[in-house]
Amino acid sequence: MASQHRRHIAFRRLHESLVDLIALMNLPQRDEDLMAEAGIDLDRALFKLIVGIRRFGPIGVVELAERAGRDHTTVSRQVAKLAELGLIERRPNPADRRVKEAVITSAGRRITDALEAARQRLLDSAFAEWSDRDLVQFEQLMRRCVDDMLAMSAADREEGGQ
Repeated sequence: MASQHRRHIAFRRLHESLVDLIALMNLPQRDEDLMAEAGIDLDRALFKLIVGIRRFGPIGVVELAERAGRDHTTVSRQVAKLAELGLIERRPNPADRRVKEAVITSAGRRITDALEAARQRLLDSAFAEWSDRDLVQFEQLMRRCVDDMLAMSAADREEGGQ
């Protein structure tokens, strides 16, 4: 029973930590600081989408909107703006030609590379006191957590017939 109680407390603290991390990562000033560090001038809403397209692309607007937690009509307009800026291309999905996917261009890749380098510089200072072992272990446990949650979500979708 004591083990169950400790697990309950650990789950609650993990949830609180994740909520705090998500809230921290969603602060507008963090995005502004990151873009400034990267030397990029891009609308914040577009910034989040180009990062998502680089990470998950090629990706359709509906899936991108779901991952971003936004309305697909809004995301569709923002994706069109990214295409206008030459940062992504829209192309038909090979499996379903009715669906247009967003794919990052070389110009978009330069922006996301600059963002990644800036993120690395900012995180270097945040994790300066962490040992290499602690950082690697944290990364491995975080990846394991996300992978297990993704697998659970996929199983739930299959079970629900989606």
